[in-house]
Amino acid sequence: MRLDKFVCKSTALNRADAIQLIQNGAVTVNEQVVTHEFAQVHENNTIQLQGHTLIPRPFRYILMHKPAGTICSNIDEVYPSLFSTTNIEHTEELHIAGRLDADTTGLVLITDDGHWSFNITTPTQHCEKVYRVGLSRPIRGDEADRFKHGILLQGESKPTQPAKLDVLSPQDVLLTITEGKFHQVKRMFSAVGNRVVALHRERIGEVLLDVDAGEWRYLSDEEIASFRS
Repeated sequence: MRLDKFVCKSTALNRADAIQLIQNGAVTVNEQVVTHEFAQVHENNTIQLQGHTLIPRPFRYILMHKPAGTICSNIDEVYPSLFSTTNIEHTEELHIAGRLDADTTGLVLITDDGHWSFNITTPTQHCEKVYRVGLSRPIRGDEADRFKHGILLQGESKPTQPAKLDVLSPQDVLLTITEGKFHQVKRMFSAVGNRVVALHRERIGEVLLDVDAGEWRYLSDEEIASFRS
C-alpha cells in the first residue's frame, strides 16, 4: 500500500494533507523518516505520524445494487456516483471490483482491499459474472456454441474466453463470463447480430444480489473468503 494511502486509512486526513505531512518529514516507517508519499509500506511495518503509531481501519467488503443512471465512480460526473445516495463513509478509499456502465444495473462489489479485488477482476482467476440480458431481437440458436468457443470482438487481437449462454426466452438470456473487457456483453451480442437493450448483473462468483436497487450491505465472512480460495 502507498504510504499516503496508509496515512489516510489510519487517520481522518485527506490525501493532500497526508502528502504534505509526509513530505515535511512527519512520518516514519520502522523508525526511518520517509518523505516520498508513493513509498510502498505493509501493515506489519511500524508507521508513525508525529510520534504516534498509526493503525489502519479494517478493510471493507461491500455489496451494492447499482441503479440505472449512476456510474461506478467515487465522484459525480455526467451521471451521479453510485455512492451519491448512500451513507457509506470514506468512499474516497474504496474502489469497485468490476465496473458497470451507467445504464447497467445490478451487483457491484466494493472494497479497499486491492489484493482481494484482484481475484475478482483478473481473467486468469476465472471468476464468473452472470448477467441477465434483454435483447432487441430473438436469438438465432447458434449463439451458445459461438460464445462457448470464444468470439473475436472488433478491435481485439484475441477471442473472448469461453462463455455460457442460458436461454430464458427468445429475447431474455443469462450470460456467464469470466473476464470484463470494455462493454464486453454488448459487444458479444453485437458480434452475433443482436443488440442489448437491458443489462443486469445477478451474480459474481458465489455471491448473489439480494438487496433492492440503491441499497447495500457488508459481505459475510464466508462471502469474503469465497474470493480468496
